[in-house]
Amino acid sequence: MAEIRLHNLAHSYSRQPNSAADYAIREMNHVWEQGGAYALLGPSGCGKSTLLNIISGLLNPSHGEVLFDSKVVNALPPEQRNIAQVFQFPVVYDTMTVFDNLAFPLRNQGMAEPQVLSKVHEIAEVLDLHPLLARKASNLTADEKQKVSMGRGLVRDDVSAILFDEPLTVIDPHLKWKLRRKLKQIHEQFNITMVYVTHDQLEASTFADKIAVMYGGQIVQFGTPRELFERPSHTFVGYFIGSPGMNLIEVERCEDGVKFASTRLSLSAALNQRLDALDYQQLKIGIRPEFVHLWEASGAETLNAPSPDSDAFAAEVVHVEDLGTYKILTLNLDGQPFKVRLQEDQVVPKRHASVSFPAQWLMVYADDFLVAPVAQEARHEGA
Repeated sequence: MAEIRLHNLAHSYSRQPNSAADYAIREMNHVWEQGGAYALLGPSGCGKSTLLNIISGLLNPSHGEVLFDSKVVNALPPEQRNIAQVFQFPVVYDTMTVFDNLAFPLRNQGMAEPQVLSKVHEIAEVLDLHPLLARKASNLTADEKQKVSMGRGLVRDDVSAILFDEPLTVIDPHLKWKLRRKLKQIHEQFNITMVYVTHDQLEASTFADKIAVMYGGQIVQFGTPRELFERPSHTFVGYFIGSPGMNLIEVERCEDGVKFASTRLSLSAALNQRLDALDYQQLKIGIRPEFVHLWEASGAETLNAPSPDSDAFAAEVVHVEDLGTYKILTLNLDGQPFKVRLQEDQVVPKRHASVSFPAQWLMVYADDFLVAPVAQEARHEGA
């Protein structure tokens, strides 16, 4: 296993990059700790696969260094980095049996055949491949081939890390959950550093202890699934994580807080003081649909809060989407579309509703990055 450290790393496919837009990976410093299970999450084109290929050595970075256990490995080819990489499409030797596919990297190292036999059977047991060991790889299903691909990485004792590049894309949906669970079991059993690239937040959350969210060639937040959900540090994280994503409304400053159209929201004195000290071009508020308090417009019937208060705002119900275990309400809030998530047993207002935003769940973003009072920032940095 290895600690993987990225130091001032950046990459551009352009020979003469002139601006940030020319970089597939913008300058970053990041650490994958030894033995951790991580996900690299983001949309197509954000730089996930480029970053993974730089770590494995398939691509040389334009700037900066990749370090394994504090040793710079930029000049080392992939075979000398002891990295196993599992790609989106299974890579197996079709003319070989499953056993020979798993044994191939061990035999290349010159391992004695009794040890090869023992190690192959150990990994076959973990991946439920025993019934297939004698079968030619060409006769396997896509998910079986992908398990063989994973097994070739796991069979080596010297592997520093395993990198997964969207490995479940070609797998049937009903089999994905089995393989996700299997990967989690493998990590717990072997304690190998694993980095899992995906655009699927469910895959990331069920596999990883910590998730790095990428956007525009940058890691905009690195944290646990709960941290990403409850406290997005960038508007993209708020939008990308959750179903539906965070409500985001552009606002401007006003006395004691912010406003949009004729709606004014009060902010704490500490947060107002922080905003006064910042230089920014754009300001937004954000709140998760799950955290919005909602009542009937009359206030007579409680939906998901004790009682309406003076900070409640009138809204018009535009649409109700029933998704079985929960409902999504689309509201018109002073000209802005706004989502609220209700449990299936909660009463749905017919035409009008009142909403309010609990202070602990209302986020403020300056130029897309979270703004927090200085004392609060210090607490999170020390956590």
